[in-house]
Amino acid sequence: RKVGAPDRRPRPGRRPPRAEGGRAPPAPAVRARPRRRSTLAAVITLVLGGTRSGKSEVAERLAGDGGDPVTYVATGRATDDDMAARIARHQARRPPTWPTVEAVGDLPALLTRLQGSVLVDSLGTWLAADPGLAVPTADLCAALCGRGGDTVVVSEEVGLGVHAPTEVGRRFADALGTLNRAVADVADRVLLVVAGRVLPLNRVESGT
Repeated sequence: RKVGAPDRRPRPGRRPPRAEGGRAPPAPAVRARPRRRSTLAAVITLVLGGTRSGKSEVAERLAGDGGDPVTYVATGRATDDDMAARIARHQARRPPTWPTVEAVGDLPALLTRLQGSVLVDSLGTWLAADPGLAVPTADLCAALCGRGGDTVVVSEEVGLGVHAPTEVGRRFADALGTLNRAVADVADRVLLVVAGRVLPLNRVESGT
């Protein structure tokens, strides 16, 4: 069974639908967001979840649902035995036909170059690799919106856990929360995974 239906309503910054007579209805006044250059068929999905929530498995299933080739973008490296074991589990679970690309530097530039469907796992490890916890969020959102293929992005939801006891932990939680909100703002659908179950997260419409 497919998980979560994408929000097909035009996002701010997309081309509005044509009305009868060939004229487009006036666009609502909204703050500027990156403009998608591709067709409306391409979907951005953000999959959030805590540790061992099942978020990566859900993202892999979503990415493979279309039947098209999927490029797996890995943002983490095996810095210790635990991380190496996690990476090995992910590799064993993915189809062997999926090529893997390591995002060792500029993730936005990499996403711009890649064709077809892409799965990015995960934003948390990408952020943690930056010494100043200051990644180019706006560039990432623009790259996601400019892609012609579907993109599934995995990220950690750390705001529901205990308060971080260290300053760097608190800075990481704040930075990742800000990054997640920015990506959610340009995504067609956002899913929260808890204990392997999926909860669609809807937008809050103006006036509600």
